[in-house]
Amino acid sequence: MKRSKVAPQGAATWWRRLGAGLVTGAADDDPSGVATYSQVGARFGYGLLWIIFLTIPLMIAIQMVSARIGRVTGRGLADNLMRTFPAPLVWLLVACLVVANVINIGADLAAMGAAAQLLIGGPHVVYALVLALLSTVLQVYLPFDRYAPILKGLAISLLTYVATVFVVKVPWAEALKATVWPPVQWHTEYLTAIVAVLGTTISPYLFCWQAAQEVEELREDDQRQPLRNAVAQGPDALRRIAIDTSVGMILSNLIAFCMILTTAAVLHAHGKTDIQSASDAAQALKPLAGPLAFGLFATGIVSTGLLAVPVLAGATAFAVAGAAHRPYGLDHRPSGAKLFYAVLILAMVLGAALTLSPIDPMKALYWSAVVNGVCAVPLMAALLWVARQKRAMGAYVVRGALWGWGWAATAIMGVAVVVMFATLGHG
Repeated sequence: MKRSKVAPQGAATWWRRLGAGLVTGAADDDPSGVATYSQVGARFGYGLLWIIFLTIPLMIAIQMVSARIGRVTGRGLADNLMRTFPAPLVWLLVACLVVANVINIGADLAAMGAAAQLLIGGPHVVYALVLALLSTVLQVYLPFDRYAPILKGLAISLLTYVATVFVVKVPWAEALKATVWPPVQWHTEYLTAIVAVLGTTISPYLFCWQAAQEVEELREDDQRQPLRNAVAQGPDALRRIAIDTSVGMILSNLIAFCMILTTAAVLHAHGKTDIQSASDAAQALKPLAGPLAFGLFATGIVSTGLLAVPVLAGATAFAVAGAAHRPYGLDHRPSGAKLFYAVLILAMVLGAALTLSPIDPMKALYWSAVVNGVCAVPLMAALLWVARQKRAMGAYVVRGALWGWGWAATAIMGVAVVVMFATLGHG
């Protein structure tokens, strides 16, 4: 049920204005992302820190376009795509998204279980299943206006990775020099690492979630209306989206920077370059950087997983139910959005099942990245097309610099996908 909200005052204003962008940015640093950034830092040292400054404007642009579509239309991305493109094409994109997200959920749960095992001992599979159950119960039974603050709190918990940087010994002069003047290495492994970072930071589930959370927040406040029907609300809403998205994506990339920096300063510097997972990185830090760095890093894996896994499952449910034009959203009771909650629960169950299977989670994650890459570029192009349609966006069609940066992100991701396929089997 919608509630009338009193406008925030004073210091609370900034925190209240942060929502979908902050949560989406933090969810990008999921345990699978931790693994990617750790591998990059351990293998190449400070040599790929520069890429974080490339991904910031690209992420801000494409996520801001996604948020605008949700806020202007009052509908999720898949719902909008179905009203613009042929249904078979949209269902193909949704199918790719579902496959990639389920695999990602499984890999994240496995990493969370392994990290919990490192911290407190015990069976990692049990921890993974318990964390999956906890995430599912919170999403299904907790109203969105009570669940959203939990997600925001989990986003702030990612600052443990910033704290880790100040626990380990970083040669700042060397790191900053490599960031500004990187030692570029034009070989397959280096190019593959660039593609991996781009694919980790610019992912289809993030587009779906941010648009969907904008819709959720719209439904929770009876003073808000879709902007195409309430043009007067536009200036304030677009300012909020710009601030929220910028803060969220800058935080996301700051955390990624800190992960690469930490593993470069500790693991790469000590010749430990064969990191295979997030928990491998945490475990390797313990003898080299001490128990505090290890504890912060491992705790971060669990907390970011508790944020990212529900976002992955939720994005899957929003996509399927939206494409089917069935009720969707965490503001609904399960009985009022049966398909939405059925997909959400099934995605979590299948992801959890992967932790019990003999499938290598790192190989599964690799193929998830391939599927994501195939899905990301056409989805980005499609949402940019929707963002230009006056029928959907009314007075708020996307123009100017935001439009240009959105297409720049799409083009760069297109190149990354070509490189990915060109290097398959050569990594």
